[in-house]
Amino acid sequence: MDLIKLEQNLVTELKLNPINAKVYLLVTCYGKMSATMIAEKLKISQDDAQKASKDLMTLGAFIDITETEFEAMHPRFTAVNMYRRMCERENIEFKRNKIVDSIGVFLEKSYEDARTK
Repeated sequence: MDLIKLEQNLVTELKLNPINAKVYLLVTCYGKMSATMIAEKLKISQDDAQKASKDLMTLGAFIDITETEFEAMHPRFTAVNMYRRMCERENIEFKRNKIVDSIGVFLEKSYEDARTK
């Protein structure tokens, strides 16, 4: 699976909007970042970066280190948690989803590499 396919899966399977998917992948793969840094790397406004990061906190994907600095939770847990919350929002029965499971598996190495520099 490549990052483009992964981003598409985040949008289709977890119902993330495209900016949230990009922010999630960036912080998961490269480690904690401020909203300013996220905005610079993704070439989006700082307000969009801040909003996406706060949205991802609500979805259980991020924690805030400071008011403007965010860190991703472990992707194996995050993907399933975001899926569970999406199922609740959409009134869909929560059951195993192999695509969602593969998101966590695919991101795990990048997540760990970024935190053991």
